[in-house]
Amino acid sequence: MAKSVVEAVFTHAKTQGDKFCLADDEYSVTYSQYTEKIKKAAAYLSSIGVESGKKVVIEACQTVDYLALQLALQLIGGIFVPLEHNCADEKIKEIADRVDAAAVISVNGGIDAPCSLTFEEYINGAEASAPLKDYTFPEGKEISEILFSTGTTGKEKGIVLTHENDIALAENVMYGVGIEEDNVELIPSPLNHSHGLRRYYANMIKGASVIVLASVLNLVKFFNVIEEYGVTAIDLVPTALTVILKLSKTKLGDYGKQLRYIQFGAAPLMDSDKEKICALLPDTRLYNFYGSTESGCIVIYNFNVENSKKNCIGKPACNAEIIIVDENGNEIQSSAENTGLLAAKGSMNMSGYYEDEEETAAVLRNGIIYTNDVAYFDEDGDIILLGRQGSVINVGGKKVSPDEIENAAKQIKGVIDCGCIPVEDAMYGSVPKLFVQTRNEAKFDAVAIRNELQARLEPFKVPKYIVWIEKIPRTFNGKLIRRELK
Repeated sequence: MAKSVVEAVFTHAKTQGDKFCLADDEYSVTYSQYTEKIKKAAAYLSSIGVESGKKVVIEACQTVDYLALQLALQLIGGIFVPLEHNCADEKIKEIADRVDAAAVISVNGGIDAPCSLTFEEYINGAEASAPLKDYTFPEGKEISEILFSTGTTGKEKGIVLTHENDIALAENVMYGVGIEEDNVELIPSPLNHSHGLRRYYANMIKGASVIVLASVLNLVKFFNVIEEYGVTAIDLVPTALTVILKLSKTKLGDYGKQLRYIQFGAAPLMDSDKEKICALLPDTRLYNFYGSTESGCIVIYNFNVENSKKNCIGKPACNAEIIIVDENGNEIQSSAENTGLLAAKGSMNMSGYYEDEEETAAVLRNGIIYTNDVAYFDEDGDIILLGRQGSVINVGGKKVSPDEIENAAKQIKGVIDCGCIPVEDAMYGSVPKLFVQTRNEAKFDAVAIRNELQARLEPFKVPKYIVWIEKIPRTFNGKLIRRELK
């Protein structure tokens, strides 16, 4: 087994060099062509002073050249520090200073750093370079990347990951969804984010094929790619699925015999979207992943099954051991009546937060990552996730998932978006409060919404307070920022 993603790609190039490896909006490469591109990029990076252990901050692009740049860094022992596309220059500069970057590569360039290049300058330099001849593949314990994530607390943290982490999390995806060697996966998810990167890693480890797209908004392009490349699998964040279903109606159903699976992650799926996609693709495996940047994809569930369980995230992935702990970190025997906090052991866990021992110690102890997610194992060994600690609503001793209330509310005509939080109550301890976004305040009718919810939910789950909000706060990938509702 390869000890790094770059080693896996080079191994496949020797055994299946002419096989289609990777494509973007402009062109595609075989495994042999991809390794040549990686070696040229590695030679160019070396020529501008990037060497083993040095960090390079890169503005993400959904291109073959961007991904080749990442693996070129692996080949010379450099450390990959990606930032979101269209990131502000000030933010790029801030992160570059924070990690003491040897180089910055961005769309516009001009960043105050030891070496600052535009993507065009990098590509021209790499194309003109002779392929690197002398190289060794990185070892598992060496640092591969630092992924910056704002997370749910609002504080930006650099998640430090090794090549061993990359391989373990790729295996979690690869075995979790059953990737085959002839897999052709479409990934329109941002490639600075762990979600998209890890699906790409999994396919490269297996020797399969990947197409990266900048967006799903061009649906003509999206469906043309599915047909042109014979796509067998798709990776989507929930917001992308919502867009596809809204704009293309039932078009996805035309590919039911072609698509083996679609995998979702990065944020919860709406129940209404789950119902629609299951109806459109009854024979396609539809996977929901649970995880984080710190520990990767650690729990997986195919929800396109008969009697799919509400709030279920499935069973642990192959390299993950999941335990439920109390607030002191002690393992408990969990149940619906005795919930706890989800924690994960395994080789996919990060080594820590970059230069932040205090934050690291708060979540990573003895190789175990502790979350604030309230969960329990049911009688089948499946994990039921109720939500974040502080978000789960304890109504007179009954645990209520805010996601369940939100999913019910989103099915009501006129509700564009919503968010639910607990608020203190003299009689029950806490009760649900629902914020509802409609087209404008004049379209908001709290009584009508409450009546609809009473028909959909058990009485203790119906929000005591229902209020209008101009805009529900969410991250770029659709996660609800509950703290801003409070």
